[in-house]
Amino acid sequence: MVMSFRVSDLQMLLGFVGRSKSGLKHELVTRALQLVQFDCSPEVFKKIKELYETRYAKKSSEVAQPQPQQHRSPEALSIHSSYDRGSTVARTSISTTNIDYPALYGKYLNGLGRLPPKVAKPEVRLVKLPFYTTLDELLKPTELVPQSNEKLQESPCIFALTPRQVELIRNSKELQPGVKSVQVVLRICYTDTSSPQEDQYPPNIAVKVNHNYCSVPGYYPSNKPGVEPKRPCRPINLTHFMYLSAATNRITVTWGNYGKSYSVGLYLVRQMTSAELLQRLKTIGVKHPELCKALVKEKLRLDPDSEIATTGVRVSLICPLVKMRLSVPCRAETCAHLQCFDAVFYLQMNEKKPTWMCPVCDKPAPYDQLIIDGLLSKILTECEDADEIEFLVDGSWCPIRAEKERSCSPQCPILVLGEYLWG
Repeated sequence: MVMSFRVSDLQMLLGFVGRSKSGLKHELVTRALQLVQFDCSPEVFKKIKELYETRYAKKSSEVAQPQPQQHRSPEALSIHSSYDRGSTVARTSISTTNIDYPALYGKYLNGLGRLPPKVAKPEVRLVKLPFYTTLDELLKPTELVPQSNEKLQESPCIFALTPRQVELIRNSKELQPGVKSVQVVLRICYTDTSSPQEDQYPPNIAVKVNHNYCSVPGYYPSNKPGVEPKRPCRPINLTHFMYLSAATNRITVTWGNYGKSYSVGLYLVRQMTSAELLQRLKTIGVKHPELCKALVKEKLRLDPDSEIATTGVRVSLICPLVKMRLSVPCRAETCAHLQCFDAVFYLQMNEKKPTWMCPVCDKPAPYDQLIIDGLLSKILTECEDADEIEFLVDGSWCPIRAEKERSCSPQCPILVLGEYLWG
């Protein structure tokens, strides 16, 4: 039904679901086919049927009236559908005066999996990535379906960018020469609907955009004997080889079919830098000094089940990552320790190789769980001559200095018989 729509019908359908109505007919058809394949709710199906019946009701009434000066071919008034059992899409034969849309878009629909009609199936979701802000979802995570028994499979996809999306890419800043901050990226993960999925590449992956192969991250070398090298599975930037116009882009994913099921999604994203994430953390992630002090007191509160009373806890002012003095003390809300690491270096390291693991306790420390310790930030400005402090049970703190420093420093108080004497 959609294949037979005129431009006005396609615009009404896309407007009904709140999608862009601008562009050439082939762009509108692409958008409408994506809608039918992935988002065809009962309301959308009803609208398609309504538009289809309205159009052909008009045509039938025109045919019923005598038109001696116009000759209409019967093929132009009727549409015959046949179903190809080897395909997931109903083939439609239309009059030769129209563009052969099934030939143009059939591979897009056949190459990627399609949900069976009227079956409510949970959707595959990908984890949110701190360094990528999603602007548009161009293709929802869609299962890669083998088309044969061969081990090496190819799944093609055809789509076009809207004028707004093209402008966003063109007008975005450059992160480095030739790399725009607004990008079209491909993400791949296991087809698992139980929880948000990490990016995971299938074996033998290759991605081709408009006949050009994209760069896919390689393997990290392993220094440990017997340990296989790991591959960083990240979003694959397709922007370099895309047509930044209304032209149709063709993407082909080559993958190894070895039993596991994978899904792919296409997104328009803005890639963030570690400096931008740091600024955001400074804006919304600073924990007030009084709240941090309350946490210290909570940690040092006497445990009735413990025979040993904790009178204080030492915290280093040196970052465990780079062995330098902390500048932006940071830790995850989920961490049990008071020790901090430096947010500047932590974000820079995860920008290069995202692991998001706490360098103190080696437990997950994702970006959305990070806080800047307001109390330790204050201590760093007040205590410039010590590399370590001790928190006491009442939430107060004192600097810890080296023994040599204590003996020769005239400013260091010495506790003798309960009184402070100055050396």
